[in-house]
Amino acid sequence: MAEHLASIFGTEKDKVHCSFYHKIGSCRHGDRCSRRHVKPTYSQTILVSNMYKNPSLKPDCTLGDSEIQRGFEDFYEDMFLELAKYGEIEELKICDNVGDHLLGNVYVKYHREDDAQKAVDSLNNRYYAGLPVWAELSPVTDFREACCRQYDSGECNRGGYCNFMHIRKPARSIVRDLFDGQELTIREMRRVERERRRQREASSHSHRSVREDSHTPSPVRSPRNRRRSQSPSRY
Repeated sequence: MAEHLASIFGTEKDKVHCSFYHKIGSCRHGDRCSRRHVKPTYSQTILVSNMYKNPSLKPDCTLGDSEIQRGFEDFYEDMFLELAKYGEIEELKICDNVGDHLLGNVYVKYHREDDAQKAVDSLNNRYYAGLPVWAELSPVTDFREACCRQYDSGECNRGGYCNFMHIRKPARSIVRDLFDGQELTIREMRRVERERRRQREASSHSHRSVREDSHTPSPVRSPRNRRRSQSPSRY
């Protein structure tokens, strides 16, 4: 029985837990959902809600598609550089849905769970564009399950109100440069840490040698030995 429940947890066969929340970390019914939303106590992934403001959603928007895309890519870069301060990023996804539960959501998956928790703790004390930031750990582990496959192929007929993620993508060159820069930064940090560790070990070894020398009794020659050394040799 326990194995069966574990196998269907978070799936559509699970009548107790919300499959949408488990897959996407968000549900259109919110707290009114008839199924349970199990919030993780630890995770590599965090959700920062309603961060991206798509200007095309404003009735008076006069920007063209290329201008909107450039603005989005600036936002993506800002988010990456800011979120990377907390740890190594594996994936960064930004939703372009218009449904309230997915509107402007930013998902970031870190390499380490500790870094994800550190990011949540810090971001919840921050403001963006004059508004408080709201971040939480997310149950999302596989973005392939969370993303709308029809949207990626241009065939989603639900539009922005689709319940699966519609991920807005920056130019590949921007993503490549950001992740390459992160890798170089991590290598440099590791090099600096190795150098500091070697310096600490060398300093510790040096101090230990000084202490050992200070506690080693110096050879004291008895008067007999001194006289013997001062007397002429017999040979």
